[in-house]
Amino acid sequence: MSVEGFQDIMMEDFTGPAFRQVFSLYFKELGIEVRDWDGLFREMNTDGRGNRAFLRMAGDQPVGFIQFCPMELASWFFTKRAGFVREFWVAPAYRGQGHGRALLTLAEDWLRAQGLPLVLLTTDTAPEFYLRMGYRPDPGFQANNHDAVYRKEL
Repeated sequence: MSVEGFQDIMMEDFTGPAFRQVFSLYFKELGIEVRDWDGLFREMNTDGRGNRAFLRMAGDQPVGFIQFCPMELASWFFTKRAGFVREFWVAPAYRGQGHGRALLTLAEDWLRAQGLPLVLLTTDTAPEFYLRMGYRPDPGFQANNHDAVYRKEL
């Protein structure tokens, strides 16, 4: 898909050079060091969660990406299917230009097409953005990373 000179690429294989490049930039910005990049990307492909991503490019320059997956919330009696935004990043030079909104909308549209009625995510960096996009804090969920959990009904 191309939008206004940008190319959006749906990805299920995270071992390719384009995704590796953008994900490495994201982790560098966060100050996260990875000893085994090959292992990390292989795990994304094989962890059984059905990971997907949209990668936005401007020519050969990465603009950003959103990585997401379907998930199932289960208790002893009920189950509910939902989408989960795992990772989301826009390069600093492209922030504030609508790319985050476009990437999140692509992921939401894909999740909705899979029949998933709910999207969950955690954030410690951009709560205002998610509020503008219709997400609301949900203190009923506890995330393993201890970040606030946000939800949006699709």
